[in-house]
Amino acid sequence: MKESTARTARQECRAFGTSARARVRGQDFDRGVTATYYTSPHCRRALCAPELAPHLAHPLGKRGNVTRRHLVGIWNPVYGSNVMEAHLETLLAYARQQRDGSVTEDDVYVWWGKIRSPRRQQSLPHLDEIVALETEPNRNDPGLETHLYLTDYRSLYVAHVGEITKEDVRETDAVHVPAYYQAKHLHCDCWFLLWDIRRLVTDDTASVVRELARLRNTRYHDQPVSIYGGMVDLPLIVTNTVEDRYFEASIRDHATEGKYWAEFDAERVGIGAMERELRENVLGDVAWGGLSPAARSFIATGEKIYRDHVSEPAFDFAPVIIEFSKALEVHCNFLLRRVLSAAPADLRRMNADGHTAELSQLPPLSLADLQRFVGGRRETVQYLCGRLHKGEWFTGSLPAVLGQFADIRNKAAHRERINRETAAFWRERLLGVGCHGEFAMLGQAQLKH
Repeated sequence: MKESTARTARQECRAFGTSARARVRGQDFDRGVTATYYTSPHCRRALCAPELAPHLAHPLGKRGNVTRRHLVGIWNPVYGSNVMEAHLETLLAYARQQRDGSVTEDDVYVWWGKIRSPRRQQSLPHLDEIVALETEPNRNDPGLETHLYLTDYRSLYVAHVGEITKEDVRETDAVHVPAYYQAKHLHCDCWFLLWDIRRLVTDDTASVVRELARLRNTRYHDQPVSIYGGMVDLPLIVTNTVEDRYFEASIRDHATEGKYWAEFDAERVGIGAMERELRENVLGDVAWGGLSPAARSFIATGEKIYRDHVSEPAFDFAPVIIEFSKALEVHCNFLLRRVLSAAPADLRRMNADGHTAELSQLPPLSLADLQRFVGGRRETVQYLCGRLHKGEWFTGSLPAVLGQFADIRNKAAHRERINRETAAFWRERLLGVGCHGEFAMLGQAQLKH
């Protein structure tokens, strides 16, 4: 199947915006290249053109309880000192073009190539498995995501995978491929279409080790991924103990004000050292690792602003309060969706604006809504207590904190000046300066396994 035909079919499929789908495998028999992509049943007629009919296979069944598989790769600085930056630059360039209306959301992506070492004679033993991994039909699909974790051992990123192909995309889609692939004449085993990339860890190897240990290497007896052993035949095929949706559109839009994660991270440069400082000397490894990546970023940003301006008594500390409030909101929403994913349907519902809906169908909850939900119905409280470590604190003490902080957050959000004394009080209470910190407790409120 020619790439241009496949790409046209994908675009037609995305126009329907449906989540029900069938898997279609196309074979270019002249070149021996297999391309895998997905479409809804409504799009099947678009694919069943006469020239495509011989290549269509039977559709797969439902997702069922099959665990989604992901990938772990390493970028090698030998191929350039700015490998990650080159891919982010391409992604950000198309994001800017979308903002000015010259391209659409479908054009915002970048190709990442699995570079083949010139010293490796044989093909990857699991290449067919890699290419066959399931991906979503579009970036806003409500189903399970497929992730490509990328590291240089000091930093860690996670990317949202939209397609995997063996075909050399430089021949058909070169504008979405960073220039160094062609300039260095690099050969690639396969290519990954990445819709978005977000930063998990910056310049902190210890945190990279802990984050990767959450993943299980399917070709190494499902052992935790470790950078000190088992990093062979890359990319690794892995599973996650919890299927996190790092790129869920509603959560992303709420946290980033409508930006892609790549854009959001690009605006928050220089906080890696602060994140490491908070992990090592304030919250500790366990609590810091238990917080969601976005929450860690907001906390580090708020703390950096505070430290940069603490000696300026006339400074407006409202941004510190806003950053801390975003950390509370984004992590509590993240945790609730994770812990309630297997709960009875009645426990996942909340009354909002006069009608009842499931949390997954509502926008992320505000601090006031979180206070009402977490400390509300007895059945919900009992379920959360039974499913969470620190569940009694989460349902008993946290709602009062959320309610009190919501008041000061609303003042900051409505351009009321926040003085240093107020910011210092909440910073100490949340970070645990001279007391047990609420952020540390929140990071320890983990799902029981």
